[in-house]
Amino acid sequence: MDEQRNVKLNNGILMPRVGLGVWKSLNGEAQQMVATALQNGYRLIDTAKQYGNEAGVGAGLQEGMDKAKLKRADVFLTTKIWNGDQGNYDQLRKSFNEQLGKLQTDYVDLLLLHWPVFDKYLESWRALEDIYRDGQTKAIGVCNFNVDHLTNLLDHAEVKPAVNQIEFNPRIHQPDTVALCQKEKIQLEAWSPLGNGQTLSEPVIKDIAAKHHKSVAQVELRWELQQGFVVIPKSSHVARMRENLDVFDFQLDADEMEAIAELDQEKHSIWYDKFKWSGNPDGVDDYIADGNGF
Repeated sequence: MDEQRNVKLNNGILMPRVGLGVWKSLNGEAQQMVATALQNGYRLIDTAKQYGNEAGVGAGLQEGMDKAKLKRADVFLTTKIWNGDQGNYDQLRKSFNEQLGKLQTDYVDLLLLHWPVFDKYLESWRALEDIYRDGQTKAIGVCNFNVDHLTNLLDHAEVKPAVNQIEFNPRIHQPDTVALCQKEKIQLEAWSPLGNGQTLSEPVIKDIAAKHHKSVAQVELRWELQQGFVVIPKSSHVARMRENLDVFDFQLDADEMEAIAELDQEKHSIWYDKFKWSGNPDGVDDYIADGNGF
């Protein structure tokens, strides 16, 4: 039985394996979610400037730590660099300091580049390396980087990414990216680990869940944990928060793991391709300016 609840990143710091995501949450809801999560055992909180809720997360962090009698060091806080701040070293650092102010902290535990913005992410990474050296973050990493992006970054980076946060669930596996990260000891983290709810009705997973007396969501999270991922499901309901955290007392066998893996369609979320970061940075900024960004 795998009872390990933390993973050691490639720079030696520990990261919880299950956390709370807050995408699509306004500030008020984000505050309530974070405060509630911390009071119910969560120690990893994941947000981003693009979500527009860092102020709510910061307030929830303070409220939750106070009510749960936690210190800042007890919580692993992740945020991300907005695409519109990428490529300009001074602007990125200025904006990140503003992010820290909203989060009501003088450091984050993990700072990620949200997308590999075309022709900008190498300069952005240089800024992240200096933020890391200055102690404003305990680790740095990336989101949504594929093999080409990672290979290019690794060829130029002085500090290797500690994490790559990618879309991963029973319907999308990104095997080439996963293999490279595992080879390079870059921790994989799954966003949309429950497939935006679209995988919760799968009969195969329902059967496995019934066998283990667990929910479908718990089985999906367990499937990802057994592959070495960190997972950040989102929920604003206390019962589901607790359920999503209660995934360390059972094990899926090889046949069950394979049965879930066979659901792979290798299709990104419907909105994914609207981001033009691979070749049109102006398209990225225009799209996100309309409030549609991840």
